Amino acid sequence: MKILSVDPGEKRIGIAITDPDGTIALPMEIINHISRELDAKKIARLAEENQVGLLIFGIALDTGGNLTPSARKSQRLADAVREFTSINIEMVDEYGSTNVVQQAAVEMGLNRKQRRSHRDDIAALVILQNYLETHRSENIGDS
Repeated sequence: MKILSVDPGEKRIGIAITDPDGTIALPMEIINHISRELDAKKIARLAEENQVGLLIFGIALDTGGNLTPSARKSQRLADAVREFTSINIEMVDEYGSTNVVQQAAVEMGLNRKQRRSHRDDIAALVILQNYLETHRSENIGDS
């Protein structure tokens, strides 16, 4: 099953997708934020066009596990997407995804401008890859 990952930001929304078997995460695109409704329609359309079986949205929790303001925005976007598709949606903690992306960009030798330009889709990829790894280990434990 293909899975699409969404990393909502203030200005841009990162999108990543798995391969058809749902084993490898790949960056897909960056959506420039316009409005919640238009963003939701575009995400739903991408999911439908790519025959996705699950959408996951990254949410930022604080150290106590509570929703942050950005997490509430992510939930509102997910709710808006639900109006345009029947594909299941899961909310997942995105803890550390931005730091992982920043560190990887530094290690690759990218300058600040280059690091800023593509972190949104890579953050969605990190969220998706973490989701896949978590569920892969859960499935192995069930065997």
